[in-house]
Amino acid sequence: MQSTESLEPTSTDPDALARLLKAQAYGLGFDLAGIARLGPAETAAEFERWLDAGYAGEMHYLPKWRDKRADTRLPFPGVTSAVVVAMQYGGREPGGPVARYARGDDYHDVMVERLRALHAWTNERVGRTIAGKAYVDTGPLLERDLARRAGLGWFGKNTNLINPTLGSFFFLGCLVLDLELEPDAPFLHDRCGSCTRCLDACPTDAFVAPRVLDATRCISYLTIEARGEIPVELREGVGDRLYGCDVCQDVCPWNVRFAKALPEESPYAPRAAIAGRDARTLARELLAMTQEEFSRAFNNSPMKRAKLQGLKRNAAVVLGNVGDREDVPVLEAALSDVEPLVREHAAWALMRLRGTP
Repeated sequence: MQSTESLEPTSTDPDALARLLKAQAYGLGFDLAGIARLGPAETAAEFERWLDAGYAGEMHYLPKWRDKRADTRLPFPGVTSAVVVAMQYGGREPGGPVARYARGDDYHDVMVERLRALHAWTNERVGRTIAGKAYVDTGPLLERDLARRAGLGWFGKNTNLINPTLGSFFFLGCLVLDLELEPDAPFLHDRCGSCTRCLDACPTDAFVAPRVLDATRCISYLTIEARGEIPVELREGVGDRLYGCDVCQDVCPWNVRFAKALPEESPYAPRAAIAGRDARTLARELLAMTQEEFSRAFNNSPMKRAKLQGLKRNAAVVLGNVGDREDVPVLEAALSDVEPLVREHAAWALMRLRGTP
C-alpha cells in the first residue's frame, strides 16, 4: 500500500485529498474505496417504482424516508462528497444455514467505527472539523447508487453490486463530507452479459425480472425481515436456510472466480454458536434456547435482528424441510412455546415429518 506520508498535498487540493482518503481507507481495512459527488440519485425513479409495486413488504423503513433517498445531499445537509467503501466478508467460506455476512460481528458496528476513524483522520489532515456522517445500511441513502457512481462496480442481475476483482460478497458504507473531493469515474459497464444463473437458481423465484427483486419472496427477507408467518407455499423453498441466503451470489461467475477468503482475525469469522454446525444441529439448538442463552450466544450479532422468536420460526421450517423423525421431540416441545408464531411453524414441520397432509 502506498504510504500517505509520500502524498503531501496542499490541504485544499481535491485530487490529492481524494487520493489520501482512499489510501487511508485501505489502511483501515476496507477492500475498496472510491469518491462520489453527492446529488440526485440516478436510481431514485426505479426505487420509487419498486416501492409502489409492494416489493418492500414489511420493510416500512424504506418508504418512510423516500423523499430523502432521491438526493444523496438530503440525509445530512451541507455535504458535497462521499467516500464510498466496501469490506469483504468471506465469499470463499463454505455455505451453510446462516448467510456468510451474519456469522460474525455486526457489520454496522464494525464499519461505522472505521468510517468514524476515517472522518477523524480527515479532520486532522485538513486541520479543521469537517461536517459529515458515516452511513452503513442504516440511513436514507441509496448506497449502491453511490457505489456505482464512485466506480466500485455495476448492478448485477441479482441486484447486488458486483466488483470485477472482488465479486459481490462485501458490505458497502459511506462517509459523507462537507469537503470538495475529486470524484472517481463511475462504473458504466454491465458485465453480466447474457448470464442468468442467479435468476435461475433462486429457490423461491424471487426475481420478477433481471435486477428486480420481489423481497417478499426472497429467503433473506422471509427469514430476517418478515415478522409474521412464512407463507406456506414458500416454506419448502427455504430449505435448510436458517438466516439469510447466499444462493444468487454463490452461482455468480464473478464470485466463483474472484470471491476472497476471510482474512485472519476477521470480525466476520463465525462465532462459537454457529461454527461447525449443520442446519439440523443449529435448528435444534435454537428451538431449545432461552432468551438469556440467545442474548449471550449472539451478542453483537446481526442475527439478533430476527429476534429469538423469528429464529425459532425459521428453525421449525428448516427441520420440516431437512429433518427426520429424530427431530420430532424438539418440535413437539416447541408446540408449547410461548409464541404462537413458533407453535404454528412447529406444527407444520411435524406434519411434514409424520407424512400427514
